[in-house]
Parts: sequence; structure tokens; C-alpha cells
Amino acid sequence: MKTQSIRARFIRTFLCGLVLLGAAILPAGMAAQDALAPPSGTPAAGYSQPDAAKRAEAYYNYTMGHLNEVYYLNSSRSEFANAAIDFYKKAYELDPSSALIAERLAEMYYQAQRTRDAVVEAQAIIQKDPNNLPARRLLVRIYLRTLGDLSAASAQKETATRAIEQLEEIRRIEPGDKDSAVWLARLYRVRGDNQKAEDVLRGILAGDPADPAAVEQLAQLLLDQGRGQDAIKLLEDATKTDPKAGLLDLLGDAYSQLHQAAKAEEVYRQAITLEPDEPSHHRGLAQVLMSEEKFPQALDEYKRLAALDPDDPDNYLRIAEIDRQMHKLDDAEQAIAQAKERAPGNLEVTYSEAMIYEAQGRYDDAIRVLSGAITSVKSGADPAPSNRRTLAILFEQLGRVYREAGNNTAALNTFNDLAALGDEEAQRASVLIIDTYRADRDLAHALEAADKAVAKYPQDRDLRITRALLLGDKGEADPAAAQLRELLTHTPQDIEIYLDLSQIYQQSHRFPDAESALAQANQLATRGSDKEMVEFMLGGVFEQEKKYDQAEDEFKQVLTLNPRNAPALNYYGYMLADRGQRLPEATDLVKRALAEDPQNGAYLDSLGWAYYKQGRLPEAEEALRKAVDHERNDPTILDHLGDVYFKRGKIDLAVAQWQRALEEWHHVLPTENNPDKVAALEEKLSSARHRVAEEKKTNGPGALR
Repeated sequence: MKTQSIRARFIRTFLCGLVLLGAAILPAGMAAQDALAPPSGTPAAGYSQPDAAKRAEAYYNYTMGHLNEVYYLNSSRSEFANAAIDFYKKAYELDPSSALIAERLAEMYYQAQRTRDAVVEAQAIIQKDPNNLPARRLLVRIYLRTLGDLSAASAQKETATRAIEQLEEIRRIEPGDKDSAVWLARLYRVRGDNQKAEDVLRGILAGDPADPAAVEQLAQLLLDQGRGQDAIKLLEDATKTDPKAGLLDLLGDAYSQLHQAAKAEEVYRQAITLEPDEPSHHRGLAQVLMSEEKFPQALDEYKRLAALDPDDPDNYLRIAEIDRQMHKLDDAEQAIAQAKERAPGNLEVTYSEAMIYEAQGRYDDAIRVLSGAITSVKSGADPAPSNRRTLAILFEQLGRVYREAGNNTAALNTFNDLAALGDEEAQRASVLIIDTYRADRDLAHALEAADKAVAKYPQDRDLRITRALLLGDKGEADPAAAQLRELLTHTPQDIEIYLDLSQIYQQSHRFPDAESALAQANQLATRGSDKEMVEFMLGGVFEQEKKYDQAEDEFKQVLTLNPRNAPALNYYGYMLADRGQRLPEATDLVKRALAEDPQNGAYLDSLGWAYYKQGRLPEAEEALRKAVDHERNDPTILDHLGDVYFKRGKIDLAVAQWQRALEEWHHVLPTENNPDKVAALEEKLSSARHRVAEEKKTNGPGALR
């Protein structure tokens, strides 16, 4: 999604056009006799011809009015505006037959921001002469300027309708006026009359297929309606022979909307070649590069944007996000400080800052920042839906940080605060609460919460899936599978159900059933990410069946599809390391996984275990201690760290880690229980304790570390 939406771009274009349309057009150089001549053709009703003396005096007052108008426009001094109006009014009194004097008076009211007087004067002119184009155009400009100052939707719609009425009359009088036609289409869009807008724009393009303003407006209209393919064809045709930077920009937007990132990148680069210093082209390119995960190139573009517009906090915010994605956390922190300096109190900046702290493992700082943001939003006492949505985002992230920090009680309290915001938020909070109980290995409370949530929201698919997976965690594979199969729709959406079925069967060691579910998922996998998941899970099933060659083939296929798939890199590397095979390759695979997710405790454990298998004990200890910092309650990681301590002669430390590991094995989910590993751990622990006792008998207390 681009930071600047299509809608935002339309509003920006709309306002720029408003400024241009509102520019003053003075009758400079106009001959006196022309300036004071009556309207051409038959005078409208109400006009009368003045005598020569009055005409001369009218000419004098008109000239003085014009001079004072020029002075006002050059100085913005109100006394000149008042003098110009007084002279024009006097001239009009003397020569009421002159539509031009009336037009200048109305225009002067507009320039002096006496909008009500300008409208009254323009309407009076039109009442006398319905075909007076300058008066109608002035009314359009007044309504458009007013439209930009309004906030209420009803008032905007009413004002847009008034402008539309005048533009429709202008088109009646002068059908070839393309500028008025484009503005009419814009206002139809503002009012929601999209079909009328499209008809007007296609009418312009029927006469001039390359008209850039009409092409731009129609392309924006099509994009707003989600008709990206139609917009692409229109813009490709328009830019084929005469590429204009603005239209190329829109073409990039259209390609982005249809997820054609490579084509979007190409046309944004063309636009930059034509207008190197236009920020919108660089912004579009930066955003599409991010969608392609070309983070270094995207970072370069945002740095160029920061150079073009150093005061825009959004540029530094995006730089911080990219640095975080690239795990350059110190750089991300510096960039977010720049964004905060330019936009203090901005909630998006605050949210990003908290995510950086979380990635650094600075949970207390992340909690402080998010809690402060919540307090700030609450203090506004604004019940608007936007504030409620903001609080929902902040509560959810704060709860996740608490959970990451191991404070599940605070996480549950925060998710309950989320639920109190409204029914929609309560539905979302239900899933988060269930996940928190599960993370705490509290299946009883997780299932209780799931039962209540499903009873309250029986149509919520995610909740029903979550409840089925909890039954799978409990070891009740058949009831879990039955609940999942009830959700099958015989559509591509079923791929999620088959993947979940495979997980449940794999947990219960029903490997043929797991393979069968994955085969059905594979038939529905059309996206690359879906194929990656199917191949990855199949590799895991084969590994558990000890079909190591087949598992390796599956992991290789995943990495062919996506060389940066961190779970596959880690699983493949750990499988090799655990079997003591091709250890340098195993180490490299795990390091690649950590390059994608440096704070992942499971990946750090794999690295430590690969080092252990190679006898690189200091490196193994360092990696495994970091792993324990991130995954305090994982019995396998604790067991591995105990093995390293034991081999390094730190017997007391080894015993402590193995004792903790044994305690954690008693709290794992039923499907995670591994009696063989528990038995081996108990044997190691018993042997080590016996050795400690013997050493103390022989050498006295303090002999072992």
C-alpha cells in the first residue's frame, strides 16, 4: 500500500488545481471603450444605455477601481481593496448596462474575500444574463475555495452540488471548454457520482485521446474503483508515444495495486528520469522496492526523499522501518529519533519506536513508550472511532510485548483492556487471550476461553480454528480434525484447513494422515508462499519419520523457492547438526536463518548445537546462553546448555541447567512430551549428581564449578 494513497493523491491534485483556477485574471491593456461597452448582442432585460457624461464618469471610476485592485493584489493592503470596491460600485451605478463592470465588482469582492457579496453580485449578473460565463466561472471558483475550507461532509456535498450546477451550465454555453469538463468530473467524484464523472472524461478523450488532465482523472477514478487493469490499459496507451511523468507515476500506482512490482519499479524510474527532483516519483519507487523486499535500494530512495524534503517525518519513519527490517537496530533508533523531532507525539512514530525497542530486547522501554501513548490517547477523551482503533492497535502491541517479556499476567490484563473497547475488539482480544494461555502452557484456561469465545462468536472462523488446534495440542486428534473439516468450503481457502490438519496429525505422530493432508493442501497452493509452507511442513513430517533424505529434498525445494526462508534454513541446519552431518554447512544454514531473525531463540539454539557438535564450546556456550535469554522455559535449549557446561567441566552449572530442563519437561503441552528425551535427561542428571558427590568426597567442597 503506498504511504500516499490514491485518494490522497487525488486530493492533492484537486487542491493544486483549485489554486490555479483561483488565479486573478485582470483586464490589463483593455481599451477604455471596450471595458465600458455594453454586452455584445441584444442587451439583457434590465440593462439601459447611460448618457455620455455618465459614461465618462463611469469610465473614470472603473479606471480608479482597476488601479486600486492592482495595488491591492501587489500589497494585500485592505484599504486598496475597499477603495477598488467603492470605485467599481460607483461605476456600476453610473453604467448598470455594463456586464463587465459588474463582473469586475464581483471579482473584487472575491479577491477581498468578501465571499457572500461576491456570490450575490455574480448571481445578480446571471439573473440578468444567464449566459454570462465570467460570472458563472467566478461562482465555481468561490464554491471550490469554500469546499477546501469545509470539514462537514454534508456541507461539502452541498457546496460541490452548487459548483456542479454552474459547471454544467458552462458546458451548455461552451461545450468545448475542456477545463470546466475536467473540473466537473472531479466534482462528480467528490459527490460520489462516479459514472457521471467517467462519462464526462470519456467524452473528452473521445475528442482528444491524449488529453493529460482527462487521462489522469479517469485513471484515478478507475484506481479508486479497484479497476486497476482498465487504468493500466488507459495509462499505457497514453504514455506509449508521449510519456509524461505524472501519468507514469499513476501507471506505477496501478501496477502496484495489481501487485506487478517489477513493472511498477520500471515506470517509477522512468518518471524519475523525466523529473529527478519530484518527491512523489521517489516515494512510489521506494514503496514498491519495500514490497519487493529490496531493502537497501528502498533505503537509498528514502534517503533521497529526506534530502529533498528534510522536514517530512515520514521519510525518517520509513528509514527506521527499513533499518529494523535489515536488523540495523542502532541506525533504526537514530532514524526514529529524527522522526520524533519532526513529529512529536505522532502515534505511528511512537509505535515504530516501541517495535525497535522490542527488537533490541529492551522490553521495559517498549512498554514505557506504548503505555505513554495509551495514556496520551485516553487523555484526549475523544470517543471517535479513529481513537478507538488507535487504542486497539496500541493495546494489542503492548500485550504482545508483555508476553514476549514473559509477563503473561500483564499481557492478559492488557488484552482485557482491548476487549473493553467494543464488540469487534473483544472478538480480536479473545484470540490473543487464548494464545497467551497457550504460550503459558495453560491448556485448561485456553480451552475455557476458547469455548466462551466460540459460544459468543459462533461464526468466527479464526476462533473455531483456534479451538480445534487446542484440542490437537491436548492430543485429541480426531475431535480436532472433525471440527476443522466442518470448516471446509471446497474453495482455495481450504488450504489453511489442510495445513492445520497436517499439524494436528503430525503432533499425534499420525504421519501418513499428515502427508495426505499436505497433498491436498498442495493441490490448492497457487501462491509461492503457500507452496513454501506445504514443502516446509512436509520436510518436518519426513524428518520426524526419520526419512532424512526426503526431508532434505523438501527443505531444498523450499529454499529454491525462497532462499531467505528462515524456518526452513533453521530446520535444515539443525537436522544436519543434530545428526552430526556436514557441520560447516549446517552452521552456515543456521547463520543464514539468524541473518533474517537475529533474536530468535530457536535459531540461536540451533547455532549453539552446531558449534557443540564441532567442539567449538566457547561459541556454543555464548549462542546457547543468548538462546536461553530469549526462550527461558524451553527444555531442549536448557538441556543443550547443560551439555555444553558439562563438556567444559562446569559440572555444577550443567546440573542446574539439566534440573531446570527436567522441570520444564513436566510443563510442556501433551503433544510435545518426549519420554525418550526425559529419560536420557534423567540419566545424565543422575550421573552428574553422582560425579559431583564423588568429587566433593575426594577434593572437598568447591572442587567443582
